[in-house]
Amino acid sequence: MINIKNVTIPQLTGKEKRRAYIYVPDEAMAHPDRRYPVLYMFDGQNVFLDSHATYGKSWGMLDFLQSHNVPLIVAAVECNHHPDNGRLKEYSPFTFEEDRFGVVQGKGKITMDWFVKSFKPYVDRHYPTLPDRKHTFIAGSSMGGLMTIYAVTKYNHIFSRGAALSPSLWVNTPGLERMIRRTVFGTDTVLYMDYGSEEFGWKPDMMKGYNRICNAFTESGVMLTSRLIPGGTHQEASWEKQLPMLMHVLFYNLD
Repeated sequence: MINIKNVTIPQLTGKEKRRAYIYVPDEAMAHPDRRYPVLYMFDGQNVFLDSHATYGKSWGMLDFLQSHNVPLIVAAVECNHHPDNGRLKEYSPFTFEEDRFGVVQGKGKITMDWFVKSFKPYVDRHYPTLPDRKHTFIAGSSMGGLMTIYAVTKYNHIFSRGAALSPSLWVNTPGLERMIRRTVFGTDTVLYMDYGSEEFGWKPDMMKGYNRICNAFTESGVMLTSRLIPGGTHQEASWEKQLPMLMHVLFYNLD
């Protein structure tokens, strides 16, 4: 079942409400003593329901979780839809400049502080979670993929595992690489990353940048699964197809 709640992020958008989607396995009703890992996600409107998705197609996460009986809580928060680059600001740990957007003031740290200090405690209080680091995951795509990498790196004491699909590394590949190489990761850190073969033509050196980030993680001791998806594109229909492998990685060797 999915619970849809209104939440606010005062540090970013004041009293303005946005939706949080919290999926709990149906079996939890019949087994109130069971506890589950939690996967936090960005762009919550695109995760579960086509009718809520920005472009009319979601990840199909609800169908996947239910059809495969995945023992997982998924807590996904809607992005900022403001036309003044609201989503880009909230989903970037770096301030950057790009021809299409101008200067974008990165507020990713504020976003992640809210996830860690406000949203996670709320989820742990109200749902049957396993709240420890080992069972706390995070995932996203595009700018949400960039934020996933940031979260697993800078908040590694909170998130032991993550999945970054088509991450927007172009925002600041050198800065991201430095951040990763300066981090002492937990030895049990697990990360899934992928890119679609049809995406690499968007910006020069995209493949090179992706490889730099992958190398930084593996050389830092992170257990990385990296995939290049033949025919993969930058859209939810493509990311949906990666759910089986994504879940396999997140649950790898998890007691």
